[in-house]
Amino acid sequence: MRRTFLITGTSSGLGISIAIQAALAGYKVYATMRSLDKRAALDRAAADAGVSLQVIALDVEDVNSIDSCVQTIIDADGGIDVLVNNAGVGFVRSTEQASDVEMQWVVDVNLMGVMRCTKAVLPHMRAAGRGHVVAISSVGGLVGQPFNEVYCATKFAVEGYIESLASYVGPAFGLHFSVIEPGGIISEFANNALKQMTSTGGVLEDAYKPIIEKYMAGAQTRGQSAFQTSDAVAEVVMGCIQADQPPVRVRTSAWAEDLCELKTAGDSDGRLLQKKVLDMFLDGLG
Repeated sequence: MRRTFLITGTSSGLGISIAIQAALAGYKVYATMRSLDKRAALDRAAADAGVSLQVIALDVEDVNSIDSCVQTIIDADGGIDVLVNNAGVGFVRSTEQASDVEMQWVVDVNLMGVMRCTKAVLPHMRAAGRGHVVAISSVGGLVGQPFNEVYCATKFAVEGYIESLASYVGPAFGLHFSVIEPGGIISEFANNALKQMTSTGGVLEDAYKPIIEKYMAGAQTRGQSAFQTSDAVAEVVMGCIQADQPPVRVRTSAWAEDLCELKTAGDSDGRLLQKKVLDMFLDGLG
């Protein structure tokens, strides 16, 4: 029986690349997005690759939408082998500049979306005694960065959430949990973050203006080494999923490794800490 693969946020960029590579690897891929009106790029990519995808609406901010999608897959295939939590939003604003509504929106999509989707699949994976939950995090999940504190806060939280699940749900029920930590990705993600900033007033005339101008001026230089293609990042994602012993965390480039080195040097893939927590809290369960 073909293994089933559920991924969120496949209307552009990394989501499309992961969906295509998973289908090429033999998975039955359920590629989801909030609005099916935005499926054209995905359909073109699937046609070009010669693969078939099951495209379903799923809004990570709507529990009913998530539950409906998951139940559709369970009814059709009896289980879900892989969940990739890819849907997310960028946000470039200082804390003082960000509105409460904006901060709640970033948290709802980037953190709550991951938690809602994971909660929906866990009972089925646990009952089957197998499954892999992957969350697309960021180097911003390990290293705080200028004007990205709200975004980084959500990614730090995602890392803690996945790391916690890996500490007991994984060994107790035979599941795997991983976070993927890219640097920059050449896709619409970064552009959408800048568009969002522009739509809410652009660079504001305040005390932060000279600092954000310096930050943005350096973005092009950083991009030459930091940014990868979506396909390159998707290859790392698939390598993680197909590994015999999947890592708890993995960076996707040399630039990302360099940025995060001070936090990862002693435990690059997170498995040493996973074992230590398991031994200290649950006496080596599993």
